[in-house]
Amino acid sequence: MPAPRPQQLLLLLAATWSLGLLCLAAPEGGGGSCELSVERGGALYNFSLAAPTPAHRHGVLSEDGFYKVAMNDSVIWFQLCDQMIFNFDPPACLHCEDCGGPLRCGTQCSGLASNNIGGYDVCTTIGRASGSHISLIDDGNPQKGVIVKMFSSKCSISVFIFCDSAVAQLPDKFTQSGSCDYVTILRHPSGCARSVSDAGNGWGWLGTSFITILCLLGGYILIGAIYRYYFLGIHSVEVKLVLHKVVGLSFME
Repeated sequence: MPAPRPQQLLLLLAATWSLGLLCLAAPEGGGGSCELSVERGGALYNFSLAAPTPAHRHGVLSEDGFYKVAMNDSVIWFQLCDQMIFNFDPPACLHCEDCGGPLRCGTQCSGLASNNIGGYDVCTTIGRASGSHISLIDDGNPQKGVIVKMFSSKCSISVFIFCDSAVAQLPDKFTQSGSCDYVTILRHPSGCARSVSDAGNGWGWLGTSFITILCLLGGYILIGAIYRYYFLGIHSVEVKLVLHKVVGLSFME
């Protein structure tokens, strides 16, 4: 039996690697900064905060382009999972250079705080859409809602979005910890999850097991066909058919 050539070994490795990537990628799902999918208790819970609903065409995002909460001498502006837009009532304060500058203050970030210091309003960037993270409020109860946390270089704002299928209650107060880490709460129908049984649209353990077995079987057939064709020199019609269908090797004629 002739020794396998280096290109034959590379072909075998490439075919195996490609099949492995395909199997690993199949059950994975993507999501943006306003989306979350978690599996709990045999069900898949999907959150899509920016998805339109009959009552809220922008989902949980503010139609005004921002939320505004004022307490004492401080004000926070924020927009969930997006940059803020100000068509009216824009922030007017000092030190907004890293978030749009004095003429477009707040338009290049997703969260901004204004504090009155010595009679002057001073702004601080507290969140950016590019640095946001979404997680469950209660890890054991996905239907309770989610937390959207947005970061800047040193500060943050965490928005607790409690599930309320009947009404949207806007935030009216906030708490502050440290120098510039803020927390606020709102209730909204978009904070409620859509649950899908794993036996249906979700992958679940049964679907994952089936895909794993299918990949192993396909890998066994593919590697065996390549080995028989290149290493043992068996050029039967069945081997050619397998290689044509699985790998697309049309140059073997």
